Amino acid sequence: MAPTGRGPAGPRCIAIVGPFQSGKTTLLEAILERTSAISRAGRVTNGDSVGDASAEARAHGMSIEPNVATVEFLGETMTFIDCPGSTEFLHEMRSITPVCDAAIVVCESDERKIPALEVILRELEEADIPRFLFINKIDTATQRVRETLSLLQQASRTPLLLRQIPLWKDGIAIGFIDLALERAFIYREHAPSEIVEMPDGESLREREARFAMLEKLADYDDELMEELISEIEPPRDRIFDDLSKELRERHVVPALIGSAERGNGVTRLLKALRHEAPTLSETRTRLGIPEDGAPLAHVMKTLHMGQGGKLSVARVMRGTFREGDTVVGSRGAEGRIGSLLTIMGGNTARRNEANAGDTVGFGRLEGIATGDSFASGKTRPDTIVSSAPPEPVYAVALKVKDRKDDVRLSSALTKITEEDPSLVVEARPEMGEIRLLGQGEMHLRVTVEKLASRFQVGVDITKPRVAYCETIKLPASARGRHRKQTGGHGQYGDVMIEIKPLPRGEGFAFEDRITGGVVPRQYIPSVETGVRDALRNGPLGFPVVDLAVSLTDGSYHTVDSSDAAFQAAAKLALAEALPKAKPVLLEPILSVEITIPTEALSKATSLVTARRGQILGYDGRPGWTGWEVLSATIPESEIGDLIVELRSVTAGVGTFSTRFDHMAELSGKPADMVLHKAH
Repeated sequence: MAPTGRGPAGPRCIAIVGPFQSGKTTLLEAILERTSAISRAGRVTNGDSVGDASAEARAHGMSIEPNVATVEFLGETMTFIDCPGSTEFLHEMRSITPVCDAAIVVCESDERKIPALEVILRELEEADIPRFLFINKIDTATQRVRETLSLLQQASRTPLLLRQIPLWKDGIAIGFIDLALERAFIYREHAPSEIVEMPDGESLREREARFAMLEKLADYDDELMEELISEIEPPRDRIFDDLSKELRERHVVPALIGSAERGNGVTRLLKALRHEAPTLSETRTRLGIPEDGAPLAHVMKTLHMGQGGKLSVARVMRGTFREGDTVVGSRGAEGRIGSLLTIMGGNTARRNEANAGDTVGFGRLEGIATGDSFASGKTRPDTIVSSAPPEPVYAVALKVKDRKDDVRLSSALTKITEEDPSLVVEARPEMGEIRLLGQGEMHLRVTVEKLASRFQVGVDITKPRVAYCETIKLPASARGRHRKQTGGHGQYGDVMIEIKPLPRGEGFAFEDRITGGVVPRQYIPSVETGVRDALRNGPLGFPVVDLAVSLTDGSYHTVDSSDAAFQAAAKLALAEALPKAKPVLLEPILSVEITIPTEALSKATSLVTARRGQILGYDGRPGWTGWEVLSATIPESEIGDLIVELRSVTAGVGTFSTRFDHMAELSGKPADMVLHKAH
């Protein structure tokens, strides 16, 4: 049964999530002010909030990584983790929310944000996280709260349970009625609400809303259902027990109202969390973590703090950790706890130990990364929560501004991908590039800014090169003779080759058709080596693919012939044959699956066709009502900023995945442009 407030439940960890610009960081600020952790709430727009303390977050006016703050409320410890709401940084919540006891989903009455809210709620639903809804910005709401709840219900597969209704005066919400307490409250700015007598004319509205709440609870409580049918007033304690039970069993999502900016509704939210949110013991049960065993923790986020070194933000799921303890990670890395830190936004304070339930910073845990679990001792623990990072949807090529930073760039990229597993670094030596791939334009822009500010590595970014190839359309033949006389031994190699096109995707084939030993057996591999080397750069300037080369004739010199001479002869022969075989340009075509809300389907289709794409079909997204998956093929050269435009037409929630499909001939003006740029 839920704790009733008569004794401490142990440190809790609560995630604050919600769509971009719904007010999450502002709510954290209001919570810090209400719990006296700070004397006055800052404002995101002023750049003085406890959260969003990094230079990058302040510069862009948005959360780009989790904000952590621990407070005391009515004798209990609570750590709040404010997760970014932008789709490009949504992956940050995946290693955080599973080990939290509950989540506060901050939202508002804005139809444009419903798809984003649905994405977030689906993440929580699939991770089985108990959650409260905080309907923010009630002070600027223009529609009835029941209409708002009906709108928000579209995003949730779990029933929303309205716990409070607003008190209106001249079209402005001036307070609320708590349906469980049956009390009216008047808002006070940046202060707890004041209990008042139930206003005249509000009793009927309160009774109707309360009965609707109790009816929903009665779906899971037969005794309560009997009392409602018999018109017996249920005891208040049992109503609160039911509220807590149905939240913890994920039957309902309680919905509370307020204004984070004015600090309205914050105290009731904190009390609901204190009384009803699951405890660490229940969270362990949900995650399948035994009560007994070595001290165990899970890394929610890794930060490299420059001079401060590496900091692993982790929640202790069991036992006690102390500075100097030796630990082993779920991937086998061993480390020693360099320090333990309480975190308050961008500030930290040293502490002696971290106990079960605490969320703290662990200093210098090398080899243990975001998403890893770790335990005291020598026995490697299983990972508590395993989640694959999302597929990259945007890429840039990196080039250091100062060549002496090449080595430092490699080290910085290793650290930055340890912080953020959704970033991917690809070395493409054949293209002369290092590529950085991530979740969007802003995601990579912020990463480049971090490279400069935290690791002192300046980079320029460019559009990644496309892996064009070329092939031939006609058969051809040519002779290559390499003859060179020097003071001693000369060089002599002579070959005759035939080339012909192969079907697309066949690659390269080499055939030895020599008869009579005109080219000795020991030099045949050298001819193939020379051919392969020459194919790296064809007459159009790109690697040559899908052709067969046959060695048909040649000659040799008993003294002057060598491997090098026959390699050189093969290159000369191929260089002569390829231009005669009608070389053509090939471009990579990607198979693309685009996921969008149904109402954006026509716009997404237009984006594909405008990029020389071919629509293959579309179908409903499995398990997602009102969403579609659009299948298409699109040239790699056209993918570049697709995600930017796709999110623009889908309120930020559209995404896609790609895989290489085939190479296709490119001709006309697009081919001319590629060749002009290459030369």
